[in-house]
Amino acid sequence: MSVKKKVLIVTDGSESVKLIAQSLEKGLTGFSVNVCTAEKFNGTDLLAADAFFLGCEKSSPASFSYLQKMLSHINLAGRKCGVFSNNEKAVKYLKSILKDSEVLISEPILAADGKIRAPSLKKLIKETLN
Repeated sequence: MSVKKKVLIVTDGSESVKLIAQSLEKGLTGFSVNVCTAEKFNGTDLLAADAFFLGCEKSSPASFSYLQKMLSHINLAGRKCGVFSNNEKAVKYLKSILKDSEVLISEPILAADGKIRAPSLKKLIKETLN
């Protein structure tokens, strides 16, 4: 019996990012997916995940302060992460908070109209989870 890989998706809770996260979750068939907002995020959620995704609408959202602090003090070398947003500055911010953790970051997804185009979604999943 094969065990499903666990994937965590953490968002800032904004409507546009929720839509992107929902598209991402739908594309993660065959995986055990946990979606939460950064406000409800718990460090143990991350430790149990095989891979994770972060998404926010704007740079430095207040809800990401705990997550940002935790990522600056934890080594996730070898783990994989994807970042997504509809804002280029937010993508840069997400990549910057991951730097100290030494996580492997896949090519960021910059979504338009709250949706990830199907080829981009497949590419993101393949890069992040394989």
